[in-house]
Amino acid sequence: MTAHDIDADLSGSEPEDEFEIRRDPWIKRVLPRTMFGRSLLIVVMPLILLQAIATWIFYDRHWAAISWRLSTGVAGDVAFMVEALEHAGPDAAAARLLTRGGALTDIHFALAHGKHLRPPAPPSGTLLEGQLTQAMQGRVNLPWRIKGLNSQDGPRIEVQLARGVLTAEVPWNRLYSYTTYIFIMWMVGSSLVLLAVATLFLRNQVKSLRRLAAAADSFGKGHRVPFFKVEGAVEIRRAAVAFMTMRDRIQRQIRQRTQMLAGVSHDLRTPLTRMKLALEILGDDPAVDELKSDVAEMEHMVLGYLDFARGEGSETPVETDLALLLEEVAVAMRREGTELSLAAPSEYLLPVRPNALKRSLVNLIGNARRHGSHVWLTAAPDEDGIDLLVDDDGPGIAPADRDRVFRAFVRLDASRNPSTGGVGLGLTIARDVARGHGGDVLLETSPQGGLRARLHLPR
Repeated sequence: MTAHDIDADLSGSEPEDEFEIRRDPWIKRVLPRTMFGRSLLIVVMPLILLQAIATWIFYDRHWAAISWRLSTGVAGDVAFMVEALEHAGPDAAAARLLTRGGALTDIHFALAHGKHLRPPAPPSGTLLEGQLTQAMQGRVNLPWRIKGLNSQDGPRIEVQLARGVLTAEVPWNRLYSYTTYIFIMWMVGSSLVLLAVATLFLRNQVKSLRRLAAAADSFGKGHRVPFFKVEGAVEIRRAAVAFMTMRDRIQRQIRQRTQMLAGVSHDLRTPLTRMKLALEILGDDPAVDELKSDVAEMEHMVLGYLDFARGEGSETPVETDLALLLEEVAVAMRREGTELSLAAPSEYLLPVRPNALKRSLVNLIGNARRHGSHVWLTAAPDEDGIDLLVDDDGPGIAPADRDRVFRAFVRLDASRNPSTGGVGLGLTIARDVARGHGGDVLLETSPQGGLRARLHLPR
C-alpha cells in the first residue's frame, strides 16, 4: 500500500487517475531539469554576466585607451624621425640619426634611397590598424602605408621621403599591452575556482536531496527503506524528518490493518465452515442446495473483500525471474480451463512481491477469461521496466468506462452473480498491487479485438 492510497482512503474519495498534462514552454525545456543543474545555473549566469560586463568595460576603456596611447607614441616617434631626416645633412649624418633613433625608440629604422612607395593594401579592419592609421594621419603629412600586421615580428610602417622610403619596423611590445592576457587569465582562473567551489558545495547539498528522493521512490515501490542520515540544509533536514515520520506512520497503519484482518478472516471463516458442515449433514434437498449456493457465494465475496483489504500485507520484495513467475501463472490458469497463450523473454529479473503479483495477474486473466474465449499473456520489456499485457477476444470495455471499473465494488454487470464478474474488486486489487510496485494498470483496446490490460512494472 502506498502513501497515495492511504491519503485516498483517509479522504474518502477516489484517487485521481488522470492528470492534466501541459506542455512546458520552450524556456523550461531548454533549462536544466535537475536541482543541481538549476542551482549551478543560478551561480554561473551572474558570473558570466559579470565577466561580460567587465570584459566590455576593459575592452572599451582600458585596452582601447592603452592601445591608442601606444599607437600615438609609435606614430610620434616615426613623425619625429621623418622630420629629423628632412633636416639632416649628408647620408652619413642620416645613417647616424637612424641608428641613434632606433636605439632610443626600440624601432628599427632604415632608409632605402631612390625607392618609391607602393600603393597601400586594403585595410584589414582590425582595431590596432584603425588606431595606428588614425595616429599616423594626425602626425605624418607625407605618403605612408602600413604592412605586416600579421607578422610575428611586428608591423612595418613605410613613409615616402624625398631621399627614398623610410622603413620603421615596430616591435609588438611598442603597440600591444600584455595586460590583456593577464586580465583574461585572471578572469578565467577566478571563474574556474568559483565554479569548482560552487559545484562542490552544491553537490553536497543536492546529495542529501537525492538520497531523500531515492528513499521516497523506493518506499513508493514497496521496498524497505532503512534509516538514513539526515543532513543538508535546514529545509532538506525537515523534509527528511517528515518523510521518516510518514514512513513509520504508514508502516504502523499497515501492521495494524494486517493484524486486524487476520482476526476478521478467522472470525468470518469459522462460522462459514460450520454452516458448510451443517449443510453437508442435511443431505440432498433443493432447499439445501440453494443454501449451499448462497454459502459458496458468501465465501467467495468474503475472500474477495479480504484480498482487497489485505493488499500486499507484509510480503517482502525479492529478486524474481518474471519469466518463471508468468509460466507458473499460465500453468495454474490452464489447469482451471483457461485457453491461454504465453509469450515472455527467457529471463527477466526484477525485485517484486511474487504472491501479490501473481494475485494481480490472476485477477486480470480471470477478468479476460470471463469475457473472452482465449487469453494472451505477453511480457514486453522496455527502457523503463517491463509491460505485462493481458489480451482477450471479448467485447471489450468502452473507453468512457475504463477508469470507472477500477473503483472498488463497481461492476459494469449490475447483477451479483459470481460467475459473471465477482464482487467488482479484481481490477481494483490488480491496480493496487501494481501501484504498490511503483507501476500501474491501464486498459486499452486489444489487437485481438477485445480488451488489453497493461500492467507496467518499473525497474
